[in-house]
Amino acid sequence: MLYSAFIFGLISSFHCIGMCGPIAMMLPVDRNNEAKKITQIITYHIGKLSAYGILGLIFGLLGRSFYLAGMQQQLSIIVGVLMIMVAVIPEKVFAKYNFSKPVYRVITKVKSSLGQQFKNKSYKSLFTIGLLNGFLPCGMVYVALFGAIAMQNVTLGIGYMLLFGLGTIPMMVAVVYASGLISFSFRGTIQKAIPLVAVIIGMLFIIRGLGLDIPYLSPSNMSLFVQPEANCH
Repeated sequence: MLYSAFIFGLISSFHCIGMCGPIAMMLPVDRNNEAKKITQIITYHIGKLSAYGILGLIFGLLGRSFYLAGMQQQLSIIVGVLMIMVAVIPEKVFAKYNFSKPVYRVITKVKSSLGQQFKNKSYKSLFTIGLLNGFLPCGMVYVALFGAIAMQNVTLGIGYMLLFGLGTIPMMVAVVYASGLISFSFRGTIQKAIPLVAVIIGMLFIIRGLGLDIPYLSPSNMSLFVQPEANCH
């Protein structure tokens, strides 16, 4: 299922143009030195990937606890259903409920720190901008975190979030260099495809949890558990 993380990151990066695009275009990079500019952009994305890796670690540990509790199939199905719900339920419905209220002060501090870093052109500041940006609330990241939980493994959870982050990089780099080349109509078309991709990935997680004995896609119930004797067909 790891490949789905990169694909989802690639598709959701068009959503990122509206959310994180302004941040990418405002990065305090050296506009006169192309080589330095490239290394500065890479530093920013390394910071962002670091944030995703930390989130993958946390949610991978959470998924691991479900695995140890013997809930691997149920968790995969629940995660798939949640992914589909987030994709099909309009954002204005979620807007009615302030889920972020308990952590509103933390988010405010992150945004404040993020703004301060733009005053400095050092590599440390660029890394910090990427790191803080990675922790800002984002619906696409939430969907990816569901996938990290469903990995039920710390290493795979980190890997899932890193692949998701890598998928967002090509478009975000393009925004820095050629933001005017992407038409609004094309962005709109891709935006409409994002929920569809999320639904497909959610369905894959549901199929995975059903234990249909489909190689590489839906392992049988028997293969999910350690057996005292070999299970040979």
